[in-house]
Amino acid sequence: MTKTKEDVLRQIDEAEVRYIRLCFTDVLGKIKGMSISRSEIEQVLSEGQGFDGSSIEGFARIEESDLMAMPDPVTFRVIPWEVAGERVAQMFCDITNPDGSPYDGDPRWIFKRTLSKIAERGWTFYVGPEMEYFYFKSDRRPEFLDHAGYFDYGTVDIGTQIRKKTVAALELINVPVECSHHEVAPSQHEIDLKYQEALVMADFAQIYRFVVKEIAMENDVYATFMPKPVFAENGSGMHCHMSLFENSRNLFFDPDDEYNLSNTARGFVAGILRHVQEITLVLNQWVNSYKRLVPGFEAPVYISWGRRNRSSLVRVPTYRLGKEKATRVELRSPDPGTNPYLAFACMLAAGLKGIEGNYELPEPIEENIYGMSDSQMNDLNIETLPNSLENAIRAAEEGGLVHEVVGDHIWNKLVASKRIEWDDYRVHVSRFEIDRYMTML
Repeated sequence: MTKTKEDVLRQIDEAEVRYIRLCFTDVLGKIKGMSISRSEIEQVLSEGQGFDGSSIEGFARIEESDLMAMPDPVTFRVIPWEVAGERVAQMFCDITNPDGSPYDGDPRWIFKRTLSKIAERGWTFYVGPEMEYFYFKSDRRPEFLDHAGYFDYGTVDIGTQIRKKTVAALELINVPVECSHHEVAPSQHEIDLKYQEALVMADFAQIYRFVVKEIAMENDVYATFMPKPVFAENGSGMHCHMSLFENSRNLFFDPDDEYNLSNTARGFVAGILRHVQEITLVLNQWVNSYKRLVPGFEAPVYISWGRRNRSSLVRVPTYRLGKEKATRVELRSPDPGTNPYLAFACMLAAGLKGIEGNYELPEPIEENIYGMSDSQMNDLNIETLPNSLENAIRAAEEGGLVHEVVGDHIWNKLVASKRIEWDDYRVHVSRFEIDRYMTML
C-alpha cells in the first residue's frame, strides 16, 4: 500500500497525535528509536532525523557516528493506547549516511538489497512467521500463569485474555492476524500474522514483539521471546512459511510434479537444506537458542525435508485442490529472538542459491527421524544443525553465505558480538555446576 508524506500528516492531525516514534533495528534485532513532536515531523519526513549511531549495537564507530533516520511513510501507524496521557504514532526508518546513501549497518537496508535481486526478475517473496512466546508472572523468574496445553481454550485464563487483547491491538494498527492459540508448553502462546510481502512482514514482526510485550506489561505480566526459558518444556520457535510469486502466479506450484513442487521450489528447498548450517548463526543467534534445538521437544535438529513429517527441518504442507497459491515451504528452525530482516534475507539468499545453482533436492523423509538409529541416519545422509553458538559461528565462517548477504560491516560486528557472548557463557559458573559438583568434588 502506497502512503505519502501528505497522508501521514493528515492521519497525525486526524488522530491528534502529539509524538511520533522513529524506529529502526540494531544488528541483533532490538528496536531502537527516538521520539519527535508534531511540529518537527514535516521536516523530518523530507530530510530525515540525525542521530549519533556510535552507541547502537553493530552501528557506527565513534569517528563516523553521524547517521540519518529516514521515515518510511508506508510504515506509519497510530499506537492504539495512550502513552503518558498522549496519543503517539510510530514509523520505521531506513538509516542513511549524511550524504543520503544507504548505511551498510542497517539490517532493513540489507534485506531490501537482497529483495532487489528478485525484484529484477519480477518476483515477490512472501513470508508468514509463527512466533511463539511465554507469559510469566514477572521478569525475575519463569513462573507460569497457567498449565494448559496445545490448543487448550479457557476464557477465564488470564493468558488467553491477554492474548485476545494483543490480537485486538494488532488489528487496530492494521497488522492482520490469521489465528492465535495456546501452544504446547504451560503459559506458551502463538499469534500467527497473515502472510505478507517479506519486507512488510519483517516490520510486522518487530511491531508484533513490541505489542505483545506492551500489552503484557499493561496487565502486570511479562512476555518473553526467549527461545528456551524453562528446562524440560518446549522452547519457542518461529516457523517461517515462504513462497515466491510472479504477479499472481505462485512459482512454487506445479500440478504435474509428484509433490506439486515446481523446479523453482525444489531448488529453493535444496538451497535451504545445503546452506542452513551456515545461516543458523542468524536464525538462532543466542546461546540460549541451542537449548531449544535438541531432540525430544519438537524443535528440528536434523537436516531433511518432508510433507507430513514434523521432525523435518523443512516441511512442505500437502497440496489441497483449489489452493495452488497456498503452496509454500516451512522452515522450522528459526526462533523468535532473531533479527527478522537478517533472518529473512539469509533464508531468501539460501533459497536463491539453490535455484540459481540447480541444486538437486533429495527425496523426502517421512519417518520420525527422532526414532532412527545413528546408522539409519548415516545411510540417509542426514546431517544436523550446529549444536552450540560456538559451532554456529564456525559454520557461518566456513560457509560464507551470511558474510555475502550482510556485507563486511554487519558481518564483522555480528561475529564479534557473538564471540563475546559465547566467551561470557563459557566462563560462567551455572547453578547446574554448583548443584552437581560442589558436594562431589
